[in-house]
Amino acid sequence: MGAGCTIVIKGPEDTPSAVVAIARMFHEAGLPPGVLNLVWGVPPEVSKHLIESPVVRKVSFTGSVPVGKMLASMAGAHMKRITMELGGHSPAIVCDDADIDRAADMLSTLKFTNAGQVCVSPNRIYVQEKAYDRFMARFIEATRKIKVGSGLEADTKMGPLAHERRLPAMAEFIEDATARGARIETGGARIGERGNFWAPTILSNVAVDSKVMTLEPFGPIAPVVPFKSLDEAITRANSLPYGLASYAFTHSTRNALQIQNGIESGMVNINHFGHGLPESPFGGVKDSGIGSEGGSETFDGYLVTKFISQMD
Repeated sequence: MGAGCTIVIKGPEDTPSAVVAIARMFHEAGLPPGVLNLVWGVPPEVSKHLIESPVVRKVSFTGSVPVGKMLASMAGAHMKRITMELGGHSPAIVCDDADIDRAADMLSTLKFTNAGQVCVSPNRIYVQEKAYDRFMARFIEATRKIKVGSGLEADTKMGPLAHERRLPAMAEFIEDATARGARIETGGARIGERGNFWAPTILSNVAVDSKVMTLEPFGPIAPVVPFKSLDEAITRANSLPYGLASYAFTHSTRNALQIQNGIESGMVNINHFGHGLPESPFGGVKDSGIGSEGGSETFDGYLVTKFISQMD
């Protein structure tokens, strides 16, 4: 709308109320009828109809990599612009010169926010060998203090998984990791028999080819792996086809420059979590997407560049 375009939104079936509330707020604020439109239906049918319609000039999608690739190919067949904000498997690198306690506390908070169901959640944590034991002790301590429960309770820090299907998915990640030698430092199981609650989980001694290290868990599971050199950590961080967000903790300017130049991701956060601001671009590279949401870069896909020249 900021670029002057009308919008048709197809919301997610699992969380419809939030999308409806946003649409209502815009209309109650005085947005003219027809500028913001909300539709529901069978996802493949709705997507096909909208993308093939000549009225639609641009396609924007937030979701999984497989679905994003399918929609991108459909849009490409009609030469339509796209913005794809897809999945990630964000690495976090903790160097031994960092403030280790602060890094552990911050990563515990970010990792288990929304039960790890965040596209930019730090999913693979690499800690330099000299700092590994200290980091793990603090990380486990901070994580065990997280109260899991209803979001209506004031002292709750982590809520449930989005739906029941995620419970066996978490169990599968844990079973695969432990079968390959991983150790459960805390958590590792469902909490209770009611609701979709999973305990905040930390894994150590995790094999590099385990599912939790190669596929986005989208849940409260944090594998922690030691590394020797920064080159090794960056190589591991870049080993997957994803490149959405990344995190690093170091007090060395040299390390910071090596990380920001070497990491293959659309967003690099060093010693803080600084993305997700309205004025900054939000987007990934490789299989994590195309284009940006946020910042002036948002408008690139919604505007037409027209060169005009005239002579008398």
